[in-house]
Order: sequence, then structure tokens, then C-alpha cells
Amino acid sequence: MQRVLLIVTIALFGALSAIALWKHGYWGIIAPHFQSFGAGQVLADLVIALTLAMVWMWHDAKATGRTVWPWIVITLALGSFGPLFYLLTRKPAATAG
Repeated sequence: MQRVLLIVTIALFGALSAIALWKHGYWGIIAPHFQSFGAGQVLADLVIALTLAMVWMWHDAKATGRTVWPWIVITLALGSFGPLFYLLTRKPAATAG
């Protein structure tokens, strides 16, 4: 079920991102965040959330023997797609008992 939810989220977010890129371009998505304090707060919140996600991915990758660098690069370049694809490709944890 979690895998299906991740795939649906990636598909819908990917479609939204593709439409935004097509209509406004990469800079057109980023530029509005510098036009008001409210929009700047949203950008700061996104940076904080993605930084926390990258720290979590770093620790999780180390604990599970994965390479984290591709996911960090994807996160820096494409935002939330990095953690979403990391979770999609993560092996499920073994259940105790």
C-alpha cells in the first residue's frame, strides 16, 4: 500500500511539476518566492524540510548500506523528488517477531 501511495504521489506531483515547468519555466517557479516575505517563508520552509529529509536519508542510507549521493543530488536539483524516489527504492524493513 505504501508503494502505491508513493507512486501515485510521484505521478501527481510530477504532472503538476511538468505543467508548472511548461507554463513558467524553472526560474518562473522560483522567482515568486523572492517577491514577498510570505513567499520567502514558504521557500525557507521548503529548504528546511528538504535539509531534514537529506539528513534522514544520509543516516538511513548509512544504516542500510545504500549510497546516498544520487538521492542528495536529485533532492538538490529536483526538490521533493529525491526523498520520494529514495523511499520508493528503499527495501522494506524486516518486521520483528
